[in-house]
Amino acid sequence: MSAVDVPTRVPVVVIGGGPAGLLLARLLALGGVDAVVLERRSRAHVMSRIRAGVLERGTVETLVEAGVGDRMDHDGTVHDGVGLAFGDRHLRIDFAGLTGRGVMVYGQTEVQKDLFAAVDAAGIPVVDCADDVRPHDVDSDTPYVTYVHEGRQHRIDCDWVAGCDGSHGVSRTCIPPTVLRTYERLYPFGWVGVLSETPPVDAELIYAHHERGFALCSMRHSMLSRYYVQCSVDDRVEEWSDDRFWDELSARLPGEVAARLVTGPSIEKSITPLRSFVAEPLRYGRLLLAGDAGHVVPPTGAKGLNLAVSDVRYLAAALIDAVRHRTTTGIDGYSDRALARVWKCVRFSWWLTTLMHRFADRADFDLRVQEAELDYLAGSEAAQRSFAENYVGLPF
Repeated sequence: MSAVDVPTRVPVVVIGGGPAGLLLARLLALGGVDAVVLERRSRAHVMSRIRAGVLERGTVETLVEAGVGDRMDHDGTVHDGVGLAFGDRHLRIDFAGLTGRGVMVYGQTEVQKDLFAAVDAAGIPVVDCADDVRPHDVDSDTPYVTYVHEGRQHRIDCDWVAGCDGSHGVSRTCIPPTVLRTYERLYPFGWVGVLSETPPVDAELIYAHHERGFALCSMRHSMLSRYYVQCSVDDRVEEWSDDRFWDELSARLPGEVAARLVTGPSIEKSITPLRSFVAEPLRYGRLLLAGDAGHVVPPTGAKGLNLAVSDVRYLAAALIDAVRHRTTTGIDGYSDRALARVWKCVRFSWWLTTLMHRFADRADFDLRVQEAELDYLAGSEAAQRSFAENYVGLPF
């Protein structure tokens, strides 16, 4: 969008045009609150990013309420369970039977596409390729945001700034070190991931624990599969040929699963490092953080996008109350409310990561405890219900 189409004052400036930022702008518009979205990347770049595709029930309901659920309902696939493979066992956790709910498999790229269509149709200003975005005076009652677009600097005055610009964005850096507290756990491995135009190896996701390392079998649809294997944190993607990847994946799956594996050329390949990170608080004056700007989880538990959506759901309601009804009760409680759910999801993602991966520096004792926990999970309905409740999503 051309900068001339952007108002110089709005109630809310949203920094970041990923799913969190666009969903927030959409929910605000439905609540009668105007916003401008500033995104430093091009739309083509944003649309090219390959991300997770497991949506919790609360996320599905929020997207439907936002009016962007039609394609998801038509093209997405509901999964009522998930597989855990260890040794030569293939344990199925029955989500539907244990919780009465399942998850929706629908790629984040598709969610992004749906959100772009909705904000465009609603006329919500989205400035792509916005350089040098900087919030100012967020600790005052008169914040504003500056940015450079097509070589010219612009300013937008606002009441609130929503930082939805990811873990490397500018928003979190505006919180003084004397106020910001951060918590981080770095994992000594990564995932090499492959996207291939092949049928999935199973109708549901499979998480595999193996002496050679972790593996995950997932999918986007009936002819697009997404697979991952644990790798060294120092590996480079060029070191992983397609043949090496398929051989390693097959070796880490139970025999009966590996026998169904259909291989083919990769159409996308990348290495993802794993970490857990939380910043507190998620509010500083008139600045509010949501999604990866405030927290990052390893992809093991499929919580990243879902946490962003829960943040945005809380934040949208709080901002609508602040702008339309002149009450900051929701804003005042936003950080604590969001972080309470964030930490529960951080715990689950950490637990599943430590349960399913091999740690090179761990003693035999730790490995035996890991195996015992998997065996306990296989034989305990209570343990499986706890797993299912966390995986399908805690209440929003």
